Amino acid sequence: MDELKPTQAPDRVRQIAVPPATRSLSTLSHVDYADTFLVEVGPPKQWSAEQWARAVLNDAPIGVRANLLLGWSAIGLKPAIGRSGQSILGWKIRVSTPEFVLLGRDSLIGMPGELLFKCERHALTFATFVQHNSWIARAVWAAIEPVHIRVVSKVLEQASRRFPNAGEHT
Repeated sequence: MDELKPTQAPDRVRQIAVPPATRSLSTLSHVDYADTFLVEVGPPKQWSAEQWARAVLNDAPIGVRANLLLGWSAIGLKPAIGRSGQSILGWKIRVSTPEFVLLGRDSLIGMPGELLFKCERHALTFATFVQHNSWIARAVWAAIEPVHIRVVSKVLEQASRRFPNAGEHT
């Protein structure tokens, strides 16, 4: 990540331990990998979790979206097919409530995954859940996990800077 300049705000994104309540929202048959990031967003926002997910993923710069799509394809994640209202950047909406949205993708190599966006009082929680159904899936994930963590942190940090006054939009 870029070094902070004196005029920049401190990072608003940090990785935290996965809360049991967050993990319990996964619909995978078992979770072999999970992580959670907390994004400081200030006063409570009027956006639903699905609106946050769309803002973070669909509204990311085109280069970021292209790199995400390419990366997900490279690790065997299958994009959701269907109406755009039922998916977010190729991730099928599995559950959507005002408080959280759970996105999922099936896998060509036995590594289905889920992304969770959950609204908190002054923050947005983002979690990743991955299931390993094969030795190939375990090997692929072991190789890309450090990249995943860097990319998630960067994408969330960029989003937090793009939408500093998100609560003003409805």
